[in-house]
Amino acid sequence: MPPAVLDWCAVIDLKALRDNPEQFRASQNVRGEDPGLVDQVLAADQRRREALASFETKRAEQKAMGGRVAKAKGDEKKELIAASQSLAAEVKAAKAAGDAADAELNELAYKFGNLIQDGAPAGGEDDYVVVREVGEHRDFAREGFEPRPHEVLGEMIGAFDTTRGAKVGGSRFYYLTGVGARLELALLTCAVQRAVKAGFTPMITPTLVRPEIMQGTGFLGEHNDEVYYLPADDLYLTGTSEVALAGFHAGEIIDLSGGPRRYTGWSACYRREAGSYGKDTKGIFRVHQFHKVEMFSYCDPAEATEEHQRLLGFEEEMLQLVGLPYRVIDVAGGDLGSSAARKFDCEAWIPTQGRYREMTSTSNCTTFQSRRLNIRQRVADGGTEYVATLNGTLATTRWIVALLENNQRPDGSVVVPEPLRDFMGIDVMPVVAG
Repeated sequence: MPPAVLDWCAVIDLKALRDNPEQFRASQNVRGEDPGLVDQVLAADQRRREALASFETKRAEQKAMGGRVAKAKGDEKKELIAASQSLAAEVKAAKAAGDAADAELNELAYKFGNLIQDGAPAGGEDDYVVVREVGEHRDFAREGFEPRPHEVLGEMIGAFDTTRGAKVGGSRFYYLTGVGARLELALLTCAVQRAVKAGFTPMITPTLVRPEIMQGTGFLGEHNDEVYYLPADDLYLTGTSEVALAGFHAGEIIDLSGGPRRYTGWSACYRREAGSYGKDTKGIFRVHQFHKVEMFSYCDPAEATEEHQRLLGFEEEMLQLVGLPYRVIDVAGGDLGSSAARKFDCEAWIPTQGRYREMTSTSNCTTFQSRRLNIRQRVADGGTEYVATLNGTLATTRWIVALLENNQRPDGSVVVPEPLRDFMGIDVMPVVAG
């Protein structure tokens, strides 16, 4: 049973599901998930409503019976008291049946992924659609040398140490050292500065969160094995500051009259990388701990699609700023994750792999997270409605992989992208002796 952040009625738009179940079935099909869940929810909803009606009827009878008992005398009163006691038991049973139906519906509702937006590709991980490619790939053959992979370059310039990282933390841990540490700080600081200039509020976020916050953002469930959990404290380590940023306004009614509320979070991130055995075992591409600058936006649902494109634009500007060739892909429904209604990834070109690899991701989560975390805004009639939430990566440790490979020189030294030079204080990361 998921944590009871909200009742079933908020977790999904049940009225919309009743009115247009085919839309939800279609979304489940695009995700590659069971469309039969729609019928299970509708059936559970019917049972819940019937149980509620039975409870309310018996409660009304009990109330009326109480009035009759108060006025009765003698044997009639004894008979009414006995009947009242029997009815009280029926009321209690009806309440229990209603609670059970509520719990069943709540559990089923939490199994739904977000309703996918029209236009998102169907299929799985390999069924993305390329939106555009930006920048030119270096022709190393023309330059007369074979490019080195980032793990070799990193050792040559003293940027990181995976051997000692494994000694201390195990596989997929590392130390960023010397110019590597300086490069990450430069990259992430540059990202924060650009976000602040664009109107984002900078935040250093918690990296341990309560279960209801983790659940509310959609990071538990089928991907639970990717998350680090501390049972002694009942806390989760976050894999992105998106979780803490989403939880920032949990349970609140926020003012969006001035437009979207935008935050940028800098945090350490932790991922177990379960199921990735044998994948990207060298270097620092796929690791258990890294740093990231994340954008997060709360906005009116009517503005969410436009805001999504704005976040994607910020990501592309950052990639262009540091000179990385990249492409944008429209992620297929089966690879979205439960919270996203639409997602775009930016993938940078990795020369030694001869392919693009993910550097950023931006998701429009519509009202999926705000429903679970009870985040609303006031509307014209004085009521409230759930807000939309969106997120997007602005820079992360993984970018070092692409920066090293795309800016290397024949001797193994690496040119610092010009926008990062003032932050680092050097133009080139030289090869170190020994």
